[in-house]
Amino acid sequence: MRYFVSRGFELMVCQSFAKNLGLYCERIGCLHLVTADSAAAAAAGSQLEALIRPMYSTPPAHGARVVATVLRTPALAAEWRVELAAAMARVTRMRALLRGALEARGTPGSWEHITRQIGMFSYTGLSREQSTRMVEEFHVYMLPSGRINVAGLNAATIDTCADAIHAVVTGAPAPAAS
Repeated sequence: MRYFVSRGFELMVCQSFAKNLGLYCERIGCLHLVTADSAAAAAAGSQLEALIRPMYSTPPAHGARVVATVLRTPALAAEWRVELAAAMARVTRMRALLRGALEARGTPGSWEHITRQIGMFSYTGLSREQSTRMVEEFHVYMLPSGRINVAGLNAATIDTCADAIHAVVTGAPAPAAS
């Protein structure tokens, strides 16, 4: 943001703390507005107020107070950064394990997009029909768009997920129930 401001850009940046601070139900975040002058700021502010007013009268403060406390307390901020780095490393590891498992099975297609993407979720590239089959036949739950929660995987479930993806991509039947 500072880079674009230094280059003279006017901008709006939305920032969310919901996931990275574990405040899922709070939907806490902020909107940063940078304008060329105070008149533009006032005009933009009045438009934002007109948009916001019908949504809520007063936003909840609990989440904002939690974020402020964590970020303003050096020990808490340091602890949060360590925990966030560990969570990010775990998701990165799950992505690598899933990609490796698919490649080891010889699953058709390129799976490098799984490790190129970031975040808790990944677009697998599976079609709506394949995604539906993942859920109905293999009980690997994902959105119809093929978006899967990588953070929900663990070392014990990678093979199950990779087997299911391999089956739906190759058209193989689901294993018989035992």
